[in-house]
Amino acid sequence: MLFCNFDTERKINLIVMDLIEMIKIAPAAIIGLTVHEFSHAWMANRLGDNTAKQEGRLTLNPLRHIDWLGFFLIMVAGFGWAKPVAFNPDNLKHKHRDEILISIAGPLSNLLTAFLLFMIVRGLYFLEFFNSTGPGLEIVNIILVWGVINIGLFIFNLIPLPPLDGSHLYLTFLKEINPTLMANLYKYGTVGLLVIILAESNLDVNILHLSGMVNSVTTSIMQLMAFN
Repeated sequence: MLFCNFDTERKINLIVMDLIEMIKIAPAAIIGLTVHEFSHAWMANRLGDNTAKQEGRLTLNPLRHIDWLGFFLIMVAGFGWAKPVAFNPDNLKHKHRDEILISIAGPLSNLLTAFLLFMIVRGLYFLEFFNSTGPGLEIVNIILVWGVINIGLFIFNLIPLPPLDGSHLYLTFLKEINPTLMANLYKYGTVGLLVIILAESNLDVNILHLSGMVNSVTTSIMQLMAFN
């Protein structure tokens, strides 16, 4: 009976720890997804298409951008997505070029957000509270994790699989060459992506090798900023 009680207590403690970790990373997911989709909308509007603006997406209000399934997957699997921003290619002056610019604006905004978060951490290191006390170091570590999550969003969204942004690097041309193939890629892309995410999270397989890429980019940025 004592063993059973101890085992139950251990499980409860693990659940509580997981919930605490989710609470820590939730702001990063919200910030990352919001900035990402806002950047798509901003770039589209900048290039002459106001579709996203009319739909209320040219805002930093997270509720206009969060897809709750994608948000949940970020919490439990480390990668996810937000509501896609719509745009009308017919309103663009240079369709192929502008579609690509709109697509990469999202991932690049996450990379910029990561840079800004790391710069904040770099600045905090000059304050004694943040480099020598437990609470201060905990805050620094949380902000670092937020930066890493944004790097993850940057890399994840560049995967050339619909509906992710990386797919638009070729889909903008494919829709004119083979619209049926493009439609099928969109149709099955989301399902395939979801299967890959769940497989990596639950079956101990590494299909996309995203962790290694995230670590490499994070290390490079930290070296560039002269982190110890």
